[in-house]
Amino acid sequence: MEIYLARQPIFDKNKEIYGYELLFRDGLINIFPKINGDVATSKILSNTFFSIGLDQIVGDKKAFINFTKELLINKIPTIFPKANIVVEVLEDVEPDDDVIESCRFMSKQGYEIALDDFFYEEKLIPLISIANIIKFDFRLTPPDHIRNVLRKLSAYKLTFLAEKIETYEEFNEALKMGFSYFQGYFFSKPEILKGKDIPSYKINYLQILSEINKENFKFSELENIINRDISISYKLLKYLNSAFLGRPNKISSIKDALILLGESGIKQFISVIATAGLASDKPDELIRSSIIRAKLCELLGSLSKTYIDKSELFIVGLFSQLDAMLDNKMETLLVELPLSDKVKKALISREGEMGDYLNFSSCYEKGNWNSCSILTSNLEIDEKQIPKFYIEAVNWAEAYTKL
Repeated sequence: MEIYLARQPIFDKNKEIYGYELLFRDGLINIFPKINGDVATSKILSNTFFSIGLDQIVGDKKAFINFTKELLINKIPTIFPKANIVVEVLEDVEPDDDVIESCRFMSKQGYEIALDDFFYEEKLIPLISIANIIKFDFRLTPPDHIRNVLRKLSAYKLTFLAEKIETYEEFNEALKMGFSYFQGYFFSKPEILKGKDIPSYKINYLQILSEINKENFKFSELENIINRDISISYKLLKYLNSAFLGRPNKISSIKDALILLGESGIKQFISVIATAGLASDKPDELIRSSIIRAKLCELLGSLSKTYIDKSELFIVGLFSQLDAMLDNKMETLLVELPLSDKVKKALISREGEMGDYLNFSSCYEKGNWNSCSILTSNLEIDEKQIPKFYIEAVNWAEAYTKL
């Protein structure tokens, strides 16, 4: 059975990744057909730890996983490493004696406990006294209510996490309220849409991207571009000799690297490194999610029943958050890049076939399974291939972000 697994980033105050909440489905059609929460969580645990491997999904970060009442009572979280997971108690779990006893036991064993979608009630006080993290839905809970609850909880040793943070304004508001962790996609939105100059070093990266995407670009020019930029040269050789690729023989020259990867592979590599340079002052997750989108779009393109340029799909995914990287309008930024009209249409308005691939990758990363189902139907994609492609894209992105 295919396991559809997505992850939502959780940041600390410095916009560094603290962990990921894992989102699970057993298919894109008929969401959760005849499957209860106990079975769902059991499957995600089994597949994450035993089939896929937690390190492939979250690396060295925390995995936030929802547990139902039955799984909590049976102390199922304790069969997994306490250093790697945060036990999320769902909002609909009644805090009866069995639940409280189990959570207290797990806490004493060193497991972190988080209360999900928190709304204050006195009956929750026993769980509050055990918990490490309280999660507030920033979209559903009025700010005044959050402030009042935070005052009530000030006597407890708690850390607060704001969910569904979608803008920098919301991030800053939650920060001022006293939140330490932030879950959502605020990092993928521009902070300022006008009146901001692009730094000169970023203009250099834009020029590189412009050069290698020209229609009449010559393969022979790649070596010159790489040799002109020490950072790209170093990262290229480091990537080719990394454990991720597992090559038996060391690659020590740019010429050997060009031969090994070929024109398409080298252009992809330079595109990723230059795009990462554009996002160097942004949260690392911005470039990581862009690379995942790029690879996922390219892999999904291989399933198309009609011809579609997979290298262009890669660029669509990679450049999909260019506006957030440079805090400017996408339309303005694309003037600088010699991309096809189809690519520009996908990036600006998310329309056309390439726009559908981009929309799919964006919906998948957020666990928006209903939209994913519609888009796979529109694109006539074999959905059974998607879970494996997503894991491959995540691994590919992790290899690049370690350079």
